[in-house]
Amino acid sequence: MDWARFAQQMASMARDLLAQESVASTLERITDSATELVEGCDAAGILVLHGTKVQTLAPTRQLVVDSDRLQERLGEGPCFDAARNGTREPVFRIADFTREEPRWPAFAPQARQLGVGSMMGFLLYTEDEELGALNIYSRRPGAFTHASELAGWLLASHAAVAFSSARTHAQMEHAVATRHVIGEAMGILMGSHHLTEKEAFDVLRRYSQENNIKLREVARRVCEQGTLS
Repeated sequence: MDWARFAQQMASMARDLLAQESVASTLERITDSATELVEGCDAAGILVLHGTKVQTLAPTRQLVVDSDRLQERLGEGPCFDAARNGTREPVFRIADFTREEPRWPAFAPQARQLGVGSMMGFLLYTEDEELGALNIYSRRPGAFTHASELAGWLLASHAAVAFSSARTHAQMEHAVATRHVIGEAMGILMGSHHLTEKEAFDVLRRYSQENNIKLREVARRVCEQGTLS
């Protein structure tokens, strides 16, 4: 591998990740970068666990989705383990699916039937949170070298920071939008029912609790209809 060229590509990718405008576009850039920068990579995706349920983000091929669903059904696999791993090992790897794999005895033969030849799973984490796993696939057994593993690990390190940053930004935007809608709804109630600011907020809060509707949705309804009735 030309490491000087790789370093330039990685630096360019890192800047590009932080320039993305949404969480979705950030994730798509991460998985596209895996196919571009990791030698032997045919497909990539990000697996996120919600309890024992798997969510597949930004898959570059259907093979990624099929593999994630298989791991969810079996409750085992390198990417599944990477996403729930508490020891923060840098990579889980199956070098050759044509060979017996004692770590994941149920998953390996069925993944081979899907067309997986080799794969790697990298935990995505920052100092504050674990985000899931970056999963890298090849249809060819023995496709990944030490250089591939190093490239995947570096990509995952950059990806975790960009993913966390994009998600935090999205959460902040959502929070600002929510406050704006609630403030507008309170203003409508204050003007139409001669309420104080606290009384208007209490009306929204009680309606939300009594009807099991999110506060933002209650506020949006007031803004659209001018009333809660």
